[in-house]
Amino acid sequence: MNASRIEHDFLGERPIPADAYYGIQTLRALENFNITGIPLKAEPLFVQALAYVKKGAALANRDLGVLDATLAGYIAQACDRVATGELDNQFLTDMIQGGAGTSVNMNANEVIANVALELMGKPKGEYQYCHPNNHVNCSQSTNDAYPTAFRIALNNKLQSYRDALAELADAFAAKGEEFRNVLKMGRTQLQDAVPMSMGDEFRAFATNLREELLRIDDSRRLISEINMGATAIGTRVNAPEGYAELVTQHLRDITGLDLILAGDLIEATYDTGAYVQLSGVLKRTAVKLSKICNDLRLLSSGPRTGINEINLPPLQPGSSIMPGKVNPVIPEVVNQTAFYVIGADLTVTMAAEAGQLQLNVMEPVISFALFTSISYMTNAAHTLREKCVVGITANAKHAEELVRNSVGIVTQLNPVLGYEMSAEIAKEALKTGKSVYQIAVTERQLLSQEKWDEIFTFENLIRPHFIQ
Repeated sequence: MNASRIEHDFLGERPIPADAYYGIQTLRALENFNITGIPLKAEPLFVQALAYVKKGAALANRDLGVLDATLAGYIAQACDRVATGELDNQFLTDMIQGGAGTSVNMNANEVIANVALELMGKPKGEYQYCHPNNHVNCSQSTNDAYPTAFRIALNNKLQSYRDALAELADAFAAKGEEFRNVLKMGRTQLQDAVPMSMGDEFRAFATNLREELLRIDDSRRLISEINMGATAIGTRVNAPEGYAELVTQHLRDITGLDLILAGDLIEATYDTGAYVQLSGVLKRTAVKLSKICNDLRLLSSGPRTGINEINLPPLQPGSSIMPGKVNPVIPEVVNQTAFYVIGADLTVTMAAEAGQLQLNVMEPVISFALFTSISYMTNAAHTLREKCVVGITANAKHAEELVRNSVGIVTQLNPVLGYEMSAEIAKEALKTGKSVYQIAVTERQLLSQEKWDEIFTFENLIRPHFIQ
């Protein structure tokens, strides 16, 4: 049970569990970086992307005669096994680490080398036949392999997030259609404004979120530019002629993504602007989602002493002391998710700014912040749609009564009576508690019943046209 093998690096020797596919550099990372407790395997798309990168490199090196074709084939087969998720439990390095991601890169190199050795019928650790650095990492550096894998994983992770956000927008649009004939009061600065359709209010939520789908697409295009072949700082040191272009083509074929080789590999090796842009998009959507959830909480407030225009699905008792109380827990949890993402954006900003000279060593915390933000936003979008939006109902009669009794409807009289007279009616209504109708039609007879009925039809209230 305690069987081990001895591996060495230039710092010395260490025992490695005999059945482990990782090696000594992964072990050192496990000893040194105990930060989040969240290992690389928690992001399986990143592990998969690392396998894609290593396979693309092996194929390019084979084509250029740098790697023996048979050995390259074993490495490619090992990468295929890793890409399926079969060996995710061997990717154990902490998501936040020093070394600009070297530990992640070496974790991948060691696992792939030992899987290749197994395919060759050799014992783990017999690196003279397939070496993590000399063979699996051939023509590469952490500084091009890590960010390339990161960008591939981000692209794939963003697709699921985009789908979740699109489905949420569709759910709001469906409610917009369902509520199209529900009259309600629009509000500005938490005060009565003018009437509108509840359907239009929910359709606007959908439009608001659909705008973000375009921003996600823009971000995905930005992170499709890779620096593979740049090696250490962008000068292509230790990479054969034509390697960068060839490995990029192999990666396009392997991933199905429209990956583009950066025009300036030195700039691309240190630049993290695409991550800042993506993080800003995530923050922007988080702000929008949180605002929408604020609205849902307000619109469902009460139920007896609040606005109470809509009902959210009752999911759980809301108090340990107040019987019958039900809280808007789903909008609340989405609010809190948004706060996290907004904070993570600052982490990405500071990490991007902290790069020096030819490399930004802070990319691991950028990857952690972006991966977690995308995961949390995806989960929030699914949760809001499934557990809240699809089950919202309208209190149509109550919402219309609020409109009919509101002083805000006096705005509809501006074109007929003028602003001054309309303001005078509003002032009297607020002072006396009388309705706008009572003052304008019954008492002052400023309007005929016919004119009132023309102005205050349902259609004119939700889609007003000019009436004199």
